[in-house]
Amino acid sequence: MFKSLQKVGKAFMLPIAMLPAAGLLLGIGSALSNEATILAYPILNIPALQVIFKIMSAAGNVIFGNLSLLLCVGLCIGLAKKDKGVAALAGVVGFLVMNGTIAAMLNVFHPDGNAIDTGVIGAVVMGLITVFLHNKYQNIQLPQVLGFFGGSRFVPIVTSLSAIIVGGMFYLIWPPLQNVLVSTGNLIAEAGPIGTFFYGFLMRLCGAVGLHHMIYPMFWYSELGGSEIVNGVQVVGAQKIFFAQLADPNHVGLYTEGTRFFAGRFATMMFALPAACLAMYHCVDKDKKSKFAGLFLGVALTSFITGITEPIEFMFLFVSPALYVAHAFLDGVSFLVADVLNISIGNTFSGGLIDFLLFGVLQGNARTNWILVIPVGCIWAAIYYFLFKFAILKFNIMTPGRGDDEIEEPAPMETQSSMHDDALLIIDALGGEENIEDVDACITRLRVGVKDSSKVNKEVLKRIGATAVLDVKGGIQAIYGAKAILYKNAVNDILGHDD
Repeated sequence: MFKSLQKVGKAFMLPIAMLPAAGLLLGIGSALSNEATILAYPILNIPALQVIFKIMSAAGNVIFGNLSLLLCVGLCIGLAKKDKGVAALAGVVGFLVMNGTIAAMLNVFHPDGNAIDTGVIGAVVMGLITVFLHNKYQNIQLPQVLGFFGGSRFVPIVTSLSAIIVGGMFYLIWPPLQNVLVSTGNLIAEAGPIGTFFYGFLMRLCGAVGLHHMIYPMFWYSELGGSEIVNGVQVVGAQKIFFAQLADPNHVGLYTEGTRFFAGRFATMMFALPAACLAMYHCVDKDKKSKFAGLFLGVALTSFITGITEPIEFMFLFVSPALYVAHAFLDGVSFLVADVLNISIGNTFSGGLIDFLLFGVLQGNARTNWILVIPVGCIWAAIYYFLFKFAILKFNIMTPGRGDDEIEEPAPMETQSSMHDDALLIIDALGGEENIEDVDACITRLRVGVKDSSKVNKEVLKRIGATAVLDVKGGIQAIYGAKAILYKNAVNDILGHDD
């Protein structure tokens, strides 16, 4: 199970790599184009500027709006043994059919019911099923009359049929889960600071699988988030109360208790998770630190500036679920501490620097107690740094940059003729065509299945440029860096192998 989770975590690195840029676009664009922000800061109400912010928000939102689909595709690409493109296509088909089945069943049996969004859980379930079916049936032979649908063409077909069953199962099990969360929300709203802790803990825990969208709207926009008379008008919902008070020129003193559902996020998002990134970076293998520095810096800045944490959390969620639970617990404690200290900062989008400045610092400490976020955040940063570093080293958690993780580097220019000549030499060094079973590559390694490894001439492979040649079960791995994928393509072209 542990090794399987590590493989899933690595498979997600492809879609995760795009999230920092999408997060910056979404976070900055959404925060600065929000109507409440414009009312509070009229200087932002410049038509041309707002067009830019709205485009930024839309560009980032389309990525996060389809994050589940992207994760499903990434899982299929990362875990498929061969024909990764076919696996990715089958994953898309399966994900769409699953959600289409759920929507159709809702329309038939419960047309007035709430929509069902399975989030990351649905993506992982459908992705794993797709990969299983792909690896099992990609070479299936059907009767001659159905021969056209055999092989890789069979995979999307059987995946779509399986997706109908999966969709039906989610239709049955998801509504009870939603009801449990609603009932829990009622208990949280009435439990004072302890309820605030459980709000933060539950929301972060459910955020791992995309269910947090079922929790926070109940508090932000309904009576669960409080009810207050603001400027003579009764307002319900934590965020609605905050923005009503923000727009009330007669409001004095701290913003009210509705902000308890917001203020705890700033210490986690601005301080704690960037510190966790630093800890993960310090645990990277020494020879890889320069390659992974940009990745960790990018996701840390995304969390710090915008409060978007998924790029960081997916780095350790699947390789160490226990570490994620500890993170969720500490996030809950952060909410509890902010509530007890009367930190009263609201937000439009998330708990990053943008909202901290707009709705904390610029509102004045007398209204928000924003100064207290800094010492609390520094304490949280220290806790996260030492917790993550200890856990990673103690339990050998394979966060990015540990083990055989690599980051792709630009390949040097290489002419087609020299690449072809090198590929011929590689084939000969591998014992000839008759000794080669299959040829694949990860980012830096040429992975070759051979019938007899004793026929492999490692010295020739090294003279062509391999920094090392490793014996593995059933074959060899030659480390060529960024040229590995080029050599794989060239060798398969010569051998006539279908990739």
